Amino acid sequence: MTDPASQPRRPGSKPVPPASPDAGASSDPLGAAPTVNSAREPPQTGPKISAETFSDEIRELIQAAGGEPENRHGRNVRDMIVTSLRMLRDGSDTGEVKLVNRATAELRHALTVFRPYHETPKISIYGSARTPEDHIDYRQAVDLAKDLAADGWMVITGAGDGIMRAGHGGAGRAASFGVSIRLPFETSANDLIIGDPKLVSFKYFFTRKLVFMWMSHAIALLPGGFGTMDEGFEALTLIQTGKAPMVPIVMVDAPGSGEDGFWARWDRFIRGSLLDNGWISPEDTSLYFITDSPAEAADHVRRFYANYHSQRFVGDRMVLRIREELSESQLDALNAEFPELVADGRIEQSGPLEGEIESLELPRLSWLSTKRANGRLRMLIDRINDAATG
Repeated sequence: MTDPASQPRRPGSKPVPPASPDAGASSDPLGAAPTVNSAREPPQTGPKISAETFSDEIRELIQAAGGEPENRHGRNVRDMIVTSLRMLRDGSDTGEVKLVNRATAELRHALTVFRPYHETPKISIYGSARTPEDHIDYRQAVDLAKDLAADGWMVITGAGDGIMRAGHGGAGRAASFGVSIRLPFETSANDLIIGDPKLVSFKYFFTRKLVFMWMSHAIALLPGGFGTMDEGFEALTLIQTGKAPMVPIVMVDAPGSGEDGFWARWDRFIRGSLLDNGWISPEDTSLYFITDSPAEAADHVRRFYANYHSQRFVGDRMVLRIREELSESQLDALNAEFPELVADGRIEQSGPLEGEIESLELPRLSWLSTKRANGRLRMLIDRINDAATG
């Protein structure tokens, strides 16, 4: 997933250069691997391939493509070329090479589609493709998307029917992205997004899911099946483990459903089966927010960015960019409430740290991080936002 030192832009910030995803992938990602018809090639003999093996040729190739071989960007491209060449020496079979090639191509294309919209905050909306248009969940998704789109947000969905179509319907075509997966039993894209240049089609689930998380500044979950559970648990896991930056996760129930709501019953399972058995920590339940109101869900998303802006690591220091400085008493209160986040020293307020190049005008909170207890980090962000909104 995304390197914590580099992440999607938060609302109001400048683009943050994304880290390159790990090129190493299983030959059977979620059952989507190509059929291998060729025999495995034996490892090739010859000199070990490194960045120096074909340094002159690679440098000339990068220059011919308009790049600068010696800067950071050019060196990363060089390493990608070297990784590809190493597959010739590794004895990789045709299916493995095709998978790596296709995955890289899918990610590259997706990045070109999203790149013009770096300055715009985006929410991914997940839910069942089977939800009919006359269902209350469909209406809830429409209202949530419409509310946030009116405030300048864009909506990302899986481009299918049901809740995905509802998200596009609420946001409108101009504010919608489609991130579709080719499946034999579902339509490739709904009628509201098909033909739009912001529709990206994927063969592999793992590249599609990476793009969802990479581009999202918030996540909304409506009731759904295995796919919705998969997407929701993946988001929770990546944020809980620090492999993705913190974003708000809202779960929207039917209005007035109370304790019988889909997500209310899900929450009882989480607390009764996971929390009570010690499989998660109490603070992990702060990573998600359940409501039966689309307006409240939208307000929860907006409030998350009331003062909090974005995060990154500089070495072992967690850095939170904020919009407004905290008072000394507010800073002391954070240190008193969240000591378990700090490996040594205390939470400090400062300007940009050495090596930072983004959003230099914003104040920072930073500390030597334990890199644990991300549920508590979410609670700290809530306190920062409380300081701004009162």
